[in-house]
Amino acid sequence: MIKNVALTNKQARRFMLLKQGLIGDYKFSGKQGVLDFVRQAGCIQFDPIDVCGKNPELVLQSRVEGFTKQMLYSLLYEDRKLLDYFDKNLSIIETTDWPYFRRYREAYKTGGRSHDEVNAVCEEIKNIIREKGAVSSADIGFSDTVDWYWSNAKLSRAALETMYFRGELVVHHKKGTTKYYDLAENCIDAELLNAPEPYPDELEHQKWRVLRRIGAVGLMWNKPSDAWLNIWELKSAQRNEIFRQLLSEEKIMEVTVDGIKDKLYCLSTDRSLLEAVLQETELRDRCELIAPLDNMLWDRRLIKTLFDFDYKWEIYTPKEQRKYGYYVLPLLYGDRFIGRVEAIRDSKAKTLVVKNIWYERDVKRTKELQTAIDDCLHKFAVFNECKKVSVTNLS
Repeated sequence: MIKNVALTNKQARRFMLLKQGLIGDYKFSGKQGVLDFVRQAGCIQFDPIDVCGKNPELVLQSRVEGFTKQMLYSLLYEDRKLLDYFDKNLSIIETTDWPYFRRYREAYKTGGRSHDEVNAVCEEIKNIIREKGAVSSADIGFSDTVDWYWSNAKLSRAALETMYFRGELVVHHKKGTTKYYDLAENCIDAELLNAPEPYPDELEHQKWRVLRRIGAVGLMWNKPSDAWLNIWELKSAQRNEIFRQLLSEEKIMEVTVDGIKDKLYCLSTDRSLLEAVLQETELRDRCELIAPLDNMLWDRRLIKTLFDFDYKWEIYTPKEQRKYGYYVLPLLYGDRFIGRVEAIRDSKAKTLVVKNIWYERDVKRTKELQTAIDDCLHKFAVFNECKKVSVTNLS
């Protein structure tokens, strides 16, 4: 098997976009398409802020033909084929991946903030759930304040979240941003719930997680990166050894890209995608709005190097220091990022309000491009259950 390949910059961009399902015809469609993408990506990062859709919904609307928010909710809380849990920070994963995270659940059983206070009420909380069904923190009392990770919190919240970290509880459903927890045994099949960890060896487990993250992004380099977040104890020495072994086992391929000094790596199973871009296969240009925590953007230095697009999510930047806006989405057209869009959903008026579009300096504003953007915004409005689009400003 060939272990390395050389690409032009454009070919590398097209490979990543083809892998992500963001160029050419849609490769993911409907409810099954949601599952197919999550299986490919390993996880989608979750964030609860909803300005024009939550992050996982935004990830899926750009890739899955016909996607609706109800599809994701149904897969999570009705079909239970997907699950809220930690992977790259708080994420959505396939329920069948439950056994792979056993070591993290076990670690939370012996540590964590306010450990003694939480342990004192766990059995009582389980009994409440057995009697009442799924509960939120407001349903169970325990209003004493305890030390918690981001700030002091009520014991009810700390206990529910700790039991969730430990795998004793799972998110049964949500109402807005409120989580309702149920016993894991009520939501996950016993065989899966009690399955042994597939990779009990630490290095083998880390190899599985690194391979999974490479597949989630499409192309990655062997460098410190936010793409490796929440892979415990992954220091540079371990990462170097993992890349060496994955290459030796022919699970990844080395990719050289014109103008980039660092080697990039992709999954060996993506060979057919490499062949497609090397053959310069014609691909339909699509215009899509990309989520702020999109899988493809997990390493923003890589995106800057490969796409010459410098993106920062300014949601935590003080207003007076923002260059663009509070919740701004990258705008993709064809094989490049052409700008960024700030849009909000006005649910009362059923209107998608586009507050601004900032174009990259060298973008030519042709009629063809404008038509593609208009179509993209219309699709985005439908995704947000809006009947019309209002564009208030253009940069």
